[in-house]
Amino acid sequence: MTTGRARMSGAALERFPEFPPRLDMQNLLYLHDQGHVPALKNHFGNLESTLVLGEVPVGWNARTERSGIRIPDLIVAFNINRAQVVEQMGYSINEQGKPPDFVLEVASYNTAMNDERGKRTSYAGFGIPEYWRFDPSGGQYYERPLAGDLLGEDGSYHPIPIRAISEEVLWGYSEKLGLYLCWEHGQLRWHDPASGQYLKTYNEEQTARIAAETARDSAEARIRELEAELERRRQQ
Repeated sequence: MTTGRARMSGAALERFPEFPPRLDMQNLLYLHDQGHVPALKNHFGNLESTLVLGEVPVGWNARTERSGIRIPDLIVAFNINRAQVVEQMGYSINEQGKPPDFVLEVASYNTAMNDERGKRTSYAGFGIPEYWRFDPSGGQYYERPLAGDLLGEDGSYHPIPIRAISEEVLWGYSEKLGLYLCWEHGQLRWHDPASGQYLKTYNEEQTARIAAETARDSAEARIRELEAELERRRQQ
């Protein structure tokens, strides 16, 4: 078995089969539109050995039967060969030498039952340490708005405690990510206990950037005013 650190050989790697696109927009609305993938990438860094991506086929290898391949809405894997995942168009557990560390599914009408049953069984069989589920509807599709499972030594999943901050705010801690997953008013958030801050969404990044640029421009304008005032005084 090769490890995720191993160099790829000159020969082309076998690729995973292509799958048809999803029919719902949950992934786009609650993961990508908010910018969670780049926020997590920026947080973890090490882009050559860390994979943060959605819609990545996962199986034992590229030759796995289609029925044995699962496609999580979000996958996080550390200390792996990211370039190999890209080349193979999928995550080969055998060739990476380990399963992904974390997977997340976002509930939809089309996928909810499979997420809570079939995929849960498959992810446990793959040995994926943490499996999380997020239901933006607040529990219309899944049994709970936010749920996480930790793989036990018995090879089965056991629920991760979820803390109710309020009726509209639920938090659960991911040991693998070192972050809190937050269901807040139907939106997914990530909270870093080390910094005490949320990972910023696209809108928050843009707001912070505009505020910083405005503050910088104001400071530069004030400096120019002071320099002009000093010059006037020297000429008096």
